[in-house]
Amino acid sequence: MWIGSETAAQRHFHSSFKRRAIVYSSLGFILFAFIFLIKQNPFPNSQSQIKPLQSPQKLPQNPLPNSQSEIKPLESPQILPQNQLTFSSKFNPSLYHTNGTEVVYQIPDSPKAVLFIAHGCTIHAYDFWDKSPNCSHCTGLPEERIFVLQALEKNIAVLTISSLGECWTFTKEMENVEWIIKNWVESNNLGNLPKFAIGASSGGYFVSALATKIEFNSICIMIAEGVFEQMDIPKNYPPTLFVHMAKDKIRASLIRSNMAELMEKGIEVKEIRCEEFPVDAGFLAKRVPGLETGLTVKLIEILREMGFLDERGYLKKDGRDIKWKEALVEKKLIDEKFELFRHINEELNVAYSYHEYTSLKNDKIFEWFDSHMKGN
Repeated sequence: MWIGSETAAQRHFHSSFKRRAIVYSSLGFILFAFIFLIKQNPFPNSQSQIKPLQSPQKLPQNPLPNSQSEIKPLESPQILPQNQLTFSSKFNPSLYHTNGTEVVYQIPDSPKAVLFIAHGCTIHAYDFWDKSPNCSHCTGLPEERIFVLQALEKNIAVLTISSLGECWTFTKEMENVEWIIKNWVESNNLGNLPKFAIGASSGGYFVSALATKIEFNSICIMIAEGVFEQMDIPKNYPPTLFVHMAKDKIRASLIRSNMAELMEKGIEVKEIRCEEFPVDAGFLAKRVPGLETGLTVKLIEILREMGFLDERGYLKKDGRDIKWKEALVEKKLIDEKFELFRHINEELNVAYSYHEYTSLKNDKIFEWFDSHMKGN
């Protein structure tokens, strides 16, 4: 500290000191103002503004078009997906092999009756059931599967057995099936329930003869006249329902003859006649699970192009006589491994109404069975 008068050096020092004081004061004021502003308005990226990520369920549900979730495999509009047979969860069959054949069955909770089904030629027990974990080789042909589903819905235990060959025979195989049915009924404690049987084509002939061995409450013979001319008809023969198709006039005549013979012996009989109807894409798509409507539309177009449909939409030929599969393969609409060929063919046969298993008359068939629950 200087005492006395101020020298030039002292004056220079004081001047320099004042300038520095002003600078420092200004800087301090600026720093103070800066801190004050930060406290009042923090930066957007400060810690107080960081928001937690939204939970997955709150994220936008419509990602950008090029996001991974929107990437879809190229669709082939003409080729139906292979090995994609759908099945109903109502099917839960059991199966086993005995006496050289396969048995597939399902017993619903609280069954009220037992139904044995005899298939036609080239069909098997597994064709009546949808492909499922319990039956990986089951095919679920449309008419057969619908019939079984409705039987199960009515709390009827269903038993299907495969013939030893392509069609049923009437000697050793008759004894074999008789033993299987009786053993199955006994093993599952179903002996007190009403018993019914239905057979189609070869199976219809077989059931007509089997009814002399097993006491059925009633039977249904489909697209067959039976083998009544080859056997002695017992007085306790079960009530018999005949289901046949309009175009098979020879069989219709034979059925009427056998009905007259049965009635002469006091046996109740009834007849259901199945008429032809026009086939369209909607019908096929509805009847065959897993069949795309787009393919059925193409099929109908091809049937028209090939001249197999008349102006009303009725088939001019049975499905077995139409080379529709080859036409679809040639146009690359399906491939050779197409799984639904038999399914579609069956529906074409049903529409043509000559010789095919059908479930279109199920209501009347089950009404027939219901009317005989209490015995003959």
